[in-house]
Amino acid sequence: MQKQVIEIGGEAVGVVVPDEDRLKFVAVKYSVWDLDSQRFSSADEVRAAIRRLLNDPSAAARANAPANIAAA
Repeated sequence: MQKQVIEIGGEAVGVVVPDEDRLKFVAVKYSVWDLDSQRFSSADEVRAAIRRLLNDPSAAARANAPANIAAA
């Protein structure tokens, strides 16, 4: 695994860097700040999380919440 720039719509919004056996997302744009420091299995998984966040900003809060709170 190598570091990789993550672009959405032709704009760099962050990078992923190897972190143990996963990729850690480092946000460089405020619009994706909620995903900063989260770990993912692949760059595609990061892009999908970014798209969900941009389409529904409350998605990041639900994704980060404990299961019993997320279901509320």
